[in-house]
Amino acid sequence: MATQLSPHRRRSAADQALDANALELFARIAQAGSFARAARELGLTRAAVSRRVAAIEAAVGMALFARSTRSLSLTEPGRRLLARARTVHEAAEGARLALRSERDQLGGTLRISAAPVFGVHVLAPLLARFQTLHPDLRYELIFNYRRVDLLREGVDLAFRATARPPEDWVAQPVLRYAVRLYGRAGRAPLEGPQALAALPCLLVGQHEDPTEACWLHESSGARHEMALRSAAWGNDLDALLQMARHGDGLVLSPDFCVGPEDGLVDLLPGWRLQLSEGEAIQALTLPMPAGSETARALVRFVREALGSAAP
Repeated sequence: MATQLSPHRRRSAADQALDANALELFARIAQAGSFARAARELGLTRAAVSRRVAAIEAAVGMALFARSTRSLSLTEPGRRLLARARTVHEAAEGARLALRSERDQLGGTLRISAAPVFGVHVLAPLLARFQTLHPDLRYELIFNYRRVDLLREGVDLAFRATARPPEDWVAQPVLRYAVRLYGRAGRAPLEGPQALAALPCLLVGQHEDPTEACWLHESSGARHEMALRSAAWGNDLDALLQMARHGDGLVLSPDFCVGPEDGLVDLLPGWRLQLSEGEAIQALTLPMPAGSETARALVRFVREALGSAAP
């Protein structure tokens, strides 16, 4: 018996590779100019974007992007495809805009993890402003220095100081910072890090014994390694900042915790402490579709408020 062909024939791999979703993805990557930036904008990991582009290129049998260590550009076939892909992307964006007024009314509960120094000094005011825009939104705040297991504890959004974010989470830098040495206003700046050897320091964390530290000079690149002697230590930076304001202790603090009106001055101008965890606060969310749209909207709000530049 002859087999009848269904009017809904199975699509070839090339057909599937160039469906509307793939074309919109292609247009978004070309517009972003890098896989990393496109991944952040799409709420995907960089590895996921690379895999999808590789699948498209394998199916159509030609390279669409010319890759190098520093840049991403379109090949000639890629440029020809981009005009059609942009049409698909613009149509999809128009559909999303038509539905945005309903979606913009964000609600539910967001479980947010952050270190107290960032959560209190930077994040809390932004959360209040975002909640004013979305009054149906609620927060559960987990502000501590414990390493929170994001998946096991059901965290929607985490802000971490890390140079090595988890590979299965989407990481977006929201704030770059430096740790500096501060003392009460009126004190003269130190001649250099070597002057710290005999001075009392106020340190966040457990520092009963001398702590090895490396200072970096921001202009010359000079390095100075030394041991810091703690006069007080603990997990409450605000308490240590108060001690520095009212005494002779010198406090190591992220620069985003100290403002010009706080009665503290930088005693090692041009020097910053080298940090093993890097010098950027990263926002971590689950990739789409598992991640929360509300969490991604909050990340966009925080990045815009802090003027975060996407690298």
